[in-house]
Order: sequence, then structure tokens, then C-alpha cells
Amino acid sequence: MKAVVFDTHDYDRRALSEANANGTHALTFLDVRLDEQTAKLAEGFDAAIAFVNDHLDEPVLERLAAGGVRLVAMRCAGHNNLDLAAATRLGITVVTVPSYTPHAVAEHVFALTLSLLRSVPRAVSRVRDGNFSVEGLVGSLLCGKTFGIVGFGQIGRVVAGIARGFGCRVVIHDPYVKDTAADVENLPLEDLLARSDVISLHSPLTPQTRHLINAARLAMLKEGAVLINTGRGALVDTLALIETLKADRLGGVGLDVYELEEKFFYTDWSNDVLPDDVLARLLTFRKVLVTSHMGFLTREALAEIAQTTLRSLGDFEAGQTLKNRLS
Repeated sequence: MKAVVFDTHDYDRRALSEANANGTHALTFLDVRLDEQTAKLAEGFDAAIAFVNDHLDEPVLERLAAGGVRLVAMRCAGHNNLDLAAATRLGITVVTVPSYTPHAVAEHVFALTLSLLRSVPRAVSRVRDGNFSVEGLVGSLLCGKTFGIVGFGQIGRVVAGIARGFGCRVVIHDPYVKDTAADVENLPLEDLLARSDVISLHSPLTPQTRHLINAARLAMLKEGAVLINTGRGALVDTLALIETLKADRLGGVGLDVYELEEKFFYTDWSNDVLPDDVLARLLTFRKVLVTSHMGFLTREALAEIAQTTLRSLGDFEAGQTLKNRLS
């Protein structure tokens, strides 16, 4: 199948090229993100392969359809950037990568958590400057803490297993889940926030979960609690989070996602002034770690994503049932 890949980086090209080593598909890689202006670049292609920060609203989909695109393959699980009703109306089939190794994001949760609890970034920075003092770097054990997980899907379940391995008590909040392990308690959200020493967010982003962690709920957190978000940026009200950080109530915040990340994440801004005052303010807090939506970014996950995406292309071309079809 002839497919154009938008918003590609070196690691995307490498993973997709390796998965396509037999040359089954004709892949064209573009650095630009898919939007109303760049959609014309898909003209003459059967499929467009997109990512989380590409725009797939109705005008973009109309341009894709007019150019001959019959399949949109999202090389990610999230698709809140896509107008599914418009795709259906236009006759464009949409597939996603609904799951890949949940260990990638789950392990990143603990990379952030342990870095915050043990002041790892500050310690490394000091040593590189020739400062070997450990004053002000007294940390805290993860063992024995209550670890709260909001959203108990595939990733949340792996996080729970790792947390138990560290010796944590695990509590969850997920109103749609009934089958938890005997030692995992499913609590109302307010109770989880009040009891947990670490809170890790894994809920999908819906109108109901947007700003799930708002000012009122941030006030429920225990003094010194650590908040980790590797799910969706808009699960957290960032302005409310900044006010809480200014009050110095939290032990740390680890963010792999940010609600206005689209313009900044996956792009080098090191030689420019950051025009987002909210993100710039977040980065001033020493108890905050921000990574650039890289929780999934492992060789193993990239290989799975590429294989699943190309499998969908092959099945579509062969007229077979699409396992990961949305429309």
C-alpha cells in the first residue's frame, strides 16, 4: 500500500522501515505535522499515517478524502484529535494502535517517581558542577507508601504490580473495573487522593475526565504527596496545579504530558523564547519534572506500534477484517 507518514522523527522512520523490511508497503516519511495546510501532501496516497499531535478535524479529513486517502492509521492509542463522525461520513476507514507494551509507560512512572523522591536531577546537577554536598537532598522511601492509581487499564495494572514489588500498598480508582486483585482496593476518587502518598494518572481523556485533578481535588492531596501524570495532559488543571505548587504542599510532580503540549513537545525550543507562560512557570519549580511525552519511547514499544500499524495497512489492502478499526 502507498502510505504517507506525517510528523515523523528518526526513531519513527527506523521502526517503520524495519517493520517494512520486506518492502510490502511504499512508505513516504514527512517531518511536518498533518493539518489543513499539509493535508495536500497526502494527495495520491492510499493511506495517511498520523500521530497524537496531528490535526484530523473535518476540513483536514475532507482534503485527505479528496486526495484519494481511504485509510487513516493512527500510530497511537489516543484519537481525541480525530473527528470520527466526519471520517465515517467521508468513507475514510480509521485504525489505531489500541495497545502496545504497557511496561513502557508504567516503567516511566517509576523513573519519575523515584527521581522526585530521591532528588536525582538536583544531585546529578550538583555533581556535574563539582558540588558533592548532599545537604538538602534527603529523600524518602517508596517502600511502605500508599500508591494510588487513577484508571486501571493495561498500564494501570502493570503500575500496580511494580508498586507492589516496591513494597507499596496499592489503591485504585476506576468506576468501570470490578476485577481487581484481593490486595487492591477500588476507592472513590476523593478517598484515593486523601490516602495516597503517590498518585499516578492513567484515565482516558473524555469530557468527564478533563481537569479531573482540579483545584478542589488538589486540595485533598496529602501534604508531601507526589503526583504523576503519564496519561493525558488535560487530566490536570495546570493553572490550579501551579497555585498548589506555589503553596509548597506537594512533595513533587512528574509530568510526561501537558494539556497544551502540541506546539512544544517533540520540537527543539532550546534556541527560542518559550512563549507559553504556563509551561515556563511549571519549569521553574524544583519539585517538578517534565518530560516530553516520552513514556512510550522504547525500542520495544516503537517496534510494536510499527508492526501493528503496517499489519492494519496490509489487512485493509487485502480486504480483511480490521482488528483495530474505529470507523
